[in-house]
Amino acid sequence: MKIIHLNYPNHVKPDFDTGPISLALGFFDGVHKGHQRVIGEAIYQAQQKDLKSAVMTFDPHPSLVLGGRKEEVFYITPMQQKMDILESMNVDYCFIVRFTSEFAKLTPEEFIEFFVKNLQAKHVTAGFDFSFGSKGKGDMRLMKQMSEDHYDVTVAEKLEENDEKISSTRIRELLKQGETAKVYHLLGRPFRISGTVVNGDKRGRTIGFPTANIEPELGAIMPSRGVYAVKIQVQDNNYNGICNIGYKPTFNNPEVKKQVIEVHILDFAKTIYGEMVEVEWYERIRDEQKFSGIEELKAQIQRDKETAQKFFVSMK
Repeated sequence: MKIIHLNYPNHVKPDFDTGPISLALGFFDGVHKGHQRVIGEAIYQAQQKDLKSAVMTFDPHPSLVLGGRKEEVFYITPMQQKMDILESMNVDYCFIVRFTSEFAKLTPEEFIEFFVKNLQAKHVTAGFDFSFGSKGKGDMRLMKQMSEDHYDVTVAEKLEENDEKISSTRIRELLKQGETAKVYHLLGRPFRISGTVVNGDKRGRTIGFPTANIEPELGAIMPSRGVYAVKIQVQDNNYNGICNIGYKPTFNNPEVKKQVIEVHILDFAKTIYGEMVEVEWYERIRDEQKFSGIEELKAQIQRDKETAQKFFVSMK
């Protein structure tokens, strides 16, 4: 997949000729099942019409520009992970459009002219609620009206699960509640974070449960505090594990609010400081809790380990 960065008004066309494309439009945070339907339709249309398939997404999140937010936006799929997923779907091109105040001022008609027609889009696919142009005034009805036989349009209807729309907002709420099993179902894959293994207090190894302390990549949303059954990819190999995300109240001062991610990797004995790893979140086992002492903690971790092992056996 070729990644093409665009920036209005100075760089609104690729540096090479892509040829005619079938274009999927959207922010696509999470690339959940609803997003996959939109992108899949664009790929299908590309195959049917002998076009290249393309996805257009935006960076940063529009709310940072439109809403004046000063705090960091946390993504379900940070940009690199989003690119990896799109590549795995066999998308030919991904346009990453820089979302700036200048870009936000474009009229819907200008957006279509610069970012649809000028990119040689012959088919456009987006969700039913996709909006574009200044103040989001453009919708898919206008997209059809302005086609002027330059392109065809497919509007993907709402995709529901248990009578509720599959959306990035819903997935964010589920992650805040620690409902990683439900998130798995809506994404069609486990929720993932990437990060670097860093030095911790090394207390885990002294009680027989060494852990990899993971510093997640910036901008990634985290599940709520608790203990989870996870898989971790280390040096291209996958291992089962149990992860605690939280503040380690058994050992830490309750006033200390630095959240840590620790993974005890099952049947693993390597030293992996500095390695980039990927953690996949499957099942929440329990809340984080404070124990009266080391022995009580060790007994509970052993039970957590057995629970995770049974879970992964049940997946086979």
